[in-house]
Amino acid sequence: MTNETLLSARGLSLSFGAIPALVDVDADLWPGEVLAVVGESGSGKSTLLNVLSGRLRQQDGVVWYRDPEGRLHDVHAMPQPALRALHRSDWGFVHQNPRENLRMSVSAGGNVGERLMAQGSRHYGNIREAAIDWLRQVEIDADRVDDLPRTFSGGMLQRLQIARTLVTHPRLVFMDEPTGGLDVSVQARLLDLIRSLVRRLDIAVVLVTHDLSVARLLAHRIMVMQRGRVVESGLTDQVLDDPHHAYTQLLVSSVLQA
Repeated sequence: MTNETLLSARGLSLSFGAIPALVDVDADLWPGEVLAVVGESGSGKSTLLNVLSGRLRQQDGVVWYRDPEGRLHDVHAMPQPALRALHRSDWGFVHQNPRENLRMSVSAGGNVGERLMAQGSRHYGNIREAAIDWLRQVEIDADRVDDLPRTFSGGMLQRLQIARTLVTHPRLVFMDEPTGGLDVSVQARLLDLIRSLVRRLDIAVVLVTHDLSVARLLAHRIMVMQRGRVVESGLTDQVLDDPHHAYTQLLVSSVLQA
C-alpha cells in the first residue's frame, strides 16, 4: 500500500425525508486494501456504497478519487460521461444480483468482451481470447463461452459477473453483498475465488456485507454502521475480536449464538 489514499470521503450526509441514511460519514481506502462496511439492514451501508461510487448523490460532504497519475477528482463533480468512463475502466461494481450487471441475451463471452470493447478493443480474436481466459480464471469451463447466461446457475452467474468486471483490471471494485442469496457451499467457493483474485490483482475493494464471517475472510479493515453512522472502525480482527461499541458487540454476539 502507498501512503496516499485511493478513495476518501469526508462528512457524507444524506436523508430520505425525515430518515437519516448517512450522518457525517468519513471513509478512506488505500490501494490494494479491502474495506468492509457491515451492519444490519437499514444501517446505511448500501447507501454509503452508492454514494462512494457516484451512483447516488449526497446532500453534504465530498468523495475524492485519486487517478493513476495521482490527481484527485471530486467524484460528484465529474461530468456524467467521465464518471461512466471511470466505471468502465478504473472502477468496477459487483451486484448482489448478477443480472443487474449482465446482459442475459448475450453470450457469456460477449458479456466479458463488451467491457473490453467499451475501452476501445476491436480485434475479435483478441477479445474472445481474453474472454475465454477470464472464464477460466473464475472457474467457468471455456466450452461455455458461447452459452447464454440464462443457462447458468446462480453461482456461475456471479462468477461471470466478476469476470466481466475484472477483465479491464480495475484499480477499485465496489461489491454489494456478492455472496448474498447463494447456498452456503457456493458462497464458500465464491469467497475463496474473490479472495484469491483480489490479492493476485492487488485490487482495492469496498465491500458491503451483513455477514461478519465474509468481512473477516476478505477485509483488512472494517466499518460498522448503525442508523447511518459509523459507530466503530479499525482492523477487522481487532474490531471483531474485541468490539468496543455496544452495537458491534451485539452483532458479534448474535453470530456466536447462531
